[in-house]
Amino acid sequence: MSEAVIVDAVRTPFGRRGGALREYRPDALLAHVLDGLLDRTGVDARKIEDVIDGTVTLAGEQGANPARLAVLLSKLPVDVPGVSLNRMCGSGQQAVHFAAQAVSAGDMDYVIGCGVESMSRVPMFLDIGLGGPVNGFEKLDPELFKRHELIHQGESAERIADKWGLSRQDVDDFAKESHRRAALAQHAGWNRELIPVTGVAPDGGPLRLERDEGVRAQIDEAKMASLKPAFRPEGKGVVTAANSSQLSDGASAVLVASAHAARADGLRVKARFRSRVAVGSDPTMQLTGVIPATRLALAKAGLTIGDLDWIEINEAFASVVLSWAKELKPDMAKVNPWGGAIAHGHPLGATGAGLMAKMLTGLEATGGTLGLQVMCIGHGQATATVIERI
Repeated sequence: MSEAVIVDAVRTPFGRRGGALREYRPDALLAHVLDGLLDRTGVDARKIEDVIDGTVTLAGEQGANPARLAVLLSKLPVDVPGVSLNRMCGSGQQAVHFAAQAVSAGDMDYVIGCGVESMSRVPMFLDIGLGGPVNGFEKLDPELFKRHELIHQGESAERIADKWGLSRQDVDDFAKESHRRAALAQHAGWNRELIPVTGVAPDGGPLRLERDEGVRAQIDEAKMASLKPAFRPEGKGVVTAANSSQLSDGASAVLVASAHAARADGLRVKARFRSRVAVGSDPTMQLTGVIPATRLALAKAGLTIGDLDWIEINEAFASVVLSWAKELKPDMAKVNPWGGAIAHGHPLGATGAGLMAKMLTGLEATGGTLGLQVMCIGHGQATATVIERI
């Protein structure tokens, strides 16, 4: 078997929904980040053998296989194929897994695992709603509801808070810390994984977006505290827009290669894979899969939580991260050290490869070696990856 390694990983800044990237078509945004990855690594574009893209809402402008369309819009030759997949919020991470598996199997030497989502231009549930109003449930097979209690992710996040005894203060404090860390990273210029994008300013003029648009350097704590629960409007809940991930636009890409080929071609290799896992979990408490996924990924890597230098866990909701932390008991200073999706946003399919890019940059900046990335997924799944910086 070939050893799969990461040559480099990049992402666009994540834009607010309706913000600076609102006029950017998703296939063009993905092409932009593919070109940025080629430029940064110096890899011969003719050696790329596949582009695997994670996109959640594969409809409208994100339909018709955005991976292939992005290839045709990019510097890549037309004989490079592309395929798009949907593992919901873990799509971008799964794309990287599939890229690494293709290399490990010896099928290919160079594969790009990537992701894109424009939540400004392609609303969630467009794929299942077929263009009509839909909440994501009414078009599901009625037999599913006879077998499982399928509920909104926000209600799952509330039930997680109930089960693990998380208060409104707990989740709000976590959200504030996410913004604080992300703002500090921005101010220090640490996010070197970013590929700037020329977007659109509020007045319609050009705007060079060089940092994540949703990060708040100053938090209005009174306003945050005044927000009503989003999913339990009677006021008995803790989940609000402020302690949940932001809807965003963005793209990301990871160049995965065989170690032998990359070194023969004179490319610097940055990390190797220690483990890659995907798990199913309770579809009602659908966001708790991060707990067994973390345990399985660590076991496959022969590591403990204390061995890790950097952890990226997607901040779909603050309660997800805090419940996971109660079970795994990590050093919280190593968990999302530069903030997470509550601050920088969660462009669904792009987040997986984007968190990988951020984690790799963070490990390099701090001299760390071992990193874990883990993401919760709707309907009860999770993905996790352990990498070792070389």
